[in-house]
Amino acid sequence: MSNRQDWAGSSASYLTPRSNGQVDAWSDELAAMGTTGSQRLTEVVELVPPTHVAESLRLPDGGTAVVRRRVMLVDDRPVELTDSYYPSSLAIGTGLAQMAKIRGGAPTLLAELGYAPAEAYEELTVRPATAEEAEALQLREGALVILLVRTAFTADGVPFETSVMTMRPEGRRFTYRIKA
Repeated sequence: MSNRQDWAGSSASYLTPRSNGQVDAWSDELAAMGTTGSQRLTEVVELVPPTHVAESLRLPDGGTAVVRRRVMLVDDRPVELTDSYYPSSLAIGTGLAQMAKIRGGAPTLLAELGYAPAEAYEELTVRPATAEEAEALQLREGALVILLVRTAFTADGVPFETSVMTMRPEGRRFTYRIKA
């Protein structure tokens, strides 16, 4: 990913199920920019998530979620840390709870399970990287990162996925269109 090229993110493609044989949205977006991207799955585990994630998923006190932790790469360089959380009641017994890539990405599997996103809520924050984040993203400690937290909801307003993405800021551009 060149620093001279803006990387315009659109969340819609990351929430949309893929057709049979299509690559995941991450790989597709980067291929359109003329570069290559991949992701490295580092952990899949059931746990009691951080408070803000538990609240966004409307989990009961002590409720658990399955988290899929990934390092997103552009031209083999880490650019994003993504932790996607799913209520355990939804994820256990599915590919979401397995330490393996999901063909077409999680949105495709979620749609097959009856969880199609009708709405998403996003929050953007800029803050200094923690020591762990700086090391994983190859930044100097305290360098600024973008934190994007996205929760997806069904048409009935049921939250089913919260993703916490910690990103290198250079080259990023977020574009939103709001109808009033």
